Formats: sequence, C-alpha cells, structure tokens
Amino acid sequence: MLFNSFHFFVFFVIVTTLYFILPHSKRWLLLLASSCYFYMAFVPIYILILGFTIIVDYFAGILIEKSQGRRRKLFLIFSLVANIGVLAVFKYYNFINTNLSFLLQGFGLTNPLPYLAILLPIGLSFHTFQAMSYTIEVYRGNQKAERHFGIYSLYVMFYPQLVAGPIERPQNLLHQFREKHQPDFENFSEGLKLMIWGLFKKLVIADRLAIYVNSVYNNVAEHNGMTLLLATMFFSVQIYCDFSGYSDIAIGAARVMGFRLMINFNRPYFSKNIAEFWRRWHISLSTWFKDYLYISIGGNKVTIHRWYFNLLVVFLVSGLWHGANWTFIIWGCINGLYLVFALVTQGLRNKLNQLTRVKEIPKINASIQVLATYILVCFAWIFFRANNIQDAFTIIKKIFLLKGEIYSESSSMMFYSFAGILFLLLVEFKKEYFNSLFTLSNNNHWLVPKLYYCFLILMILLIGVFDGGQFIYFQF
Repeated sequence: MLFNSFHFFVFFVIVTTLYFILPHSKRWLLLLASSCYFYMAFVPIYILILGFTIIVDYFAGILIEKSQGRRRKLFLIFSLVANIGVLAVFKYYNFINTNLSFLLQGFGLTNPLPYLAILLPIGLSFHTFQAMSYTIEVYRGNQKAERHFGIYSLYVMFYPQLVAGPIERPQNLLHQFREKHQPDFENFSEGLKLMIWGLFKKLVIADRLAIYVNSVYNNVAEHNGMTLLLATMFFSVQIYCDFSGYSDIAIGAARVMGFRLMINFNRPYFSKNIAEFWRRWHISLSTWFKDYLYISIGGNKVTIHRWYFNLLVVFLVSGLWHGANWTFIIWGCINGLYLVFALVTQGLRNKLNQLTRVKEIPKINASIQVLATYILVCFAWIFFRANNIQDAFTIIKKIFLLKGEIYSESSSMMFYSFAGILFLLLVEFKKEYFNSLFTLSNNNHWLVPKLYYCFLILMILLIGVFDGGQFIYFQF
C-alpha cells in the first residue's frame, strides 16, 4: 500500500479512528492486524518471510537474556545468521550467482548454481535491520527481551515505518506500544502537517522531477552533457524529496496516534562536509551502521590506517545494503573515499585556509563548503541512479565535456520542476538559518500556518503527480 494513494488515505482514517475508539488493551491487536494488511497489499505471500524472522528473533531475544557466556553469543549469532540469510537469499543470491558465472566463464567453466525467479520483498532491508537491532540490544543488556509476542511482532511490523523506516531501536519504540495514548490536538495537528509536507515533497516535487530524470537516465546515449548535468541535479532533489517525504508521512502518521519516531532527515544539502552530510541524511541508517558495525570493528579507536579501513568497510556495506548492483557498491566506496580523503588532507586544507584567509569571511567560507559538498554528493549520485556502470561513466564523461543544449520535456513541466525546487529551497533555507525569527506554529501568526498548509494541499491536488508509483527506497 502506497502512502501516495487513496487506498492509504482510507486505511489511515479507519485505523486511526478505531485506534482511539478501542480500549487500550486491544489497540496492539488492531495495529498488528492493520500492519499485516498494509504489508500484504503489496505481495501477500511475503508476509511469511516476516513471520519467520519475527519468530526466530522473538525466541532468540528470550534465550539471549536467559543465557550466559558462550551460549548467549551463540543465540545472537543464530539470530543474525537467520536475518542476514533471508536478506542474502532474496536480495543478493542472483547478484552473486551472476558474478560467479562471469568469473567461471573466464576459466572456461560453467556455473552449476541455478538462478532463482524471485522478487525482492518490499522493504526487506529495513525491517531486517530493525529486527537485528533488537537482538543486539538485548545481547548488550540495553533492552529487556520482549515476552509479549504480539507487541514484539508489532515492533517489527508497525505500518508507518515498516517499508522504508525510520529504522527504530527497541528502546525508543517497544515501550510506546504499552503506553495509553489519548486523542491529542497537538499530536493530531503536528502529525497531519508532517504528512501534508511529505506528500507535497513526494507528489509535487519528487515525482515531477522523476519524469525528467527517468527519460534522461534511461536514454543516456541520446543526451548531452548539459542535459545529464541537469538530470543529475534534479535526481539529487528527487531522491531527497522522495525519501524524506516518505519519512515525514511515516513520522506524521505515527504522531497522530501519539507515537514518536526518530527524525530521519535534517536538511542534508546544507552540510559543510561529507561527514556532516551523513549525520543529516537517512539518520536512522547512518546511526545503525555507526553503532553496530563501525564501533564494533574499532571505529576511530585504532591506528590511523585501520581507521581509514573501517570507514571504507562501513560505506562498502552501506552500498551493498542499498542494492545488489555494482553501481551501489561503487557509490558506497566513493562516499567512504570522500571521508578518508578529508582526513588525509586535513593539514593541507588548514594551511590553504590560512593562506587564503577564507575563514575570516564565515558566510563565504560556509557557502563554498556547502557548494563543494553538494557537488561531491551529486557526483556519487550518478552511480546510485545509473542503470549500470557503463552508463555511469558515460554520464560522467559527457558532463565534463558540457556540450549541447539542455533537453526540455515541456515548458510547463520545467516551470513546475524549477518552481518546486525553489519553494523547497526557500522553506529549508528558512528552517536552517532563520527558524527562530518566525515559526508557523507561533500563536501570534495563527492564520499563516493555516494558509500555508491550505496552499500545500491545493498544490498537491492541482499539480501533484498521482501516477508516480512507489517510493524509491521501497526497492531496498
């Protein structure tokens, strides 16, 4: 079920209404049943995969808590292997098999392993990582094992963030299912505002930009460097509005019922360096990798060269998490190399700053840093979006040549695209730098927020793209 569909609108109204009508003791059952329905609206049979991992991790958590020493670690390993195994079969098996066949052909051998005609279950990487965080936190002693099977199942399947996050930790979410949430005007208001803003970003900005991006990136050979540069910039906005839009709707839908999910995006394109970008982009995943992988392999508490290695490993795995394709792996490695390069050149850049005295003009210095970071991020996005490695290198080559005129779909399409980007930039610029001067929730300006959100709704209805399909991150 897509957030940007009438089906979800009806579903959301019914579930939210019933949630507050039912007695507190029955609400978990409603949410679990509705979450199952929500997920089964995509491919019903894949609910069995979720059921398998839920059963494994539920009992693993209890056994981990009861056990001591080596047995405790064995139960954790069993849980992790089960979760990663499911992910490996459905997401990586055919990718590995294809590359194995290519490798064996070089030696004149035939790959005996069959290819599997399977579809990747929607959001598999998201709920797998959320389930893994539960058993890891129980193992670390930061979370008590959940004895209520229904409540634990709901932790994994809670419909707002089931398909594309935020990836929640058990400490933040599990206890909320036991709390009694009363109808609250502030929760209702703030939740709906987030949902409206998320839908605006998805329908008015992301899906309209997708029309241009898809037409260009799916026909790379037919387009010149200027067009490919514009499409790459459009994609940087598209993927941000698409994914952060989903997160806003998810957080908002949960907030209406009284649940607090973690913030997943914090205006990442205002970052002054790549490290800051990853503290602002997909925060729930970035912190997941930091807490469970980066720190586990030593983090920065190691030798300098091992530190570089740790950063590269984390971003290599991050690339693999995003997709079973060499383009995603390269994208992850590029981001890892950005961070290593920043560390290696720190001294040189400090000397350069002293010579140019650019730090004496903070606003110009910050603007240069933001622009440089955005350019680096866009370069990496080329590999993320390209259909294959060959296309990615063709795009890069053509962009550096910068020949030709910009291809235009239609005057109205381009106008709405640029207008949407400009509006987004103004809203986010205001939030980033001038949020304390004026807020839409200020009681002294009670009419402004009403007009603002009425404007967003009107734009959604008038120029929203309602046939844009699913969210980009559903494929992960």
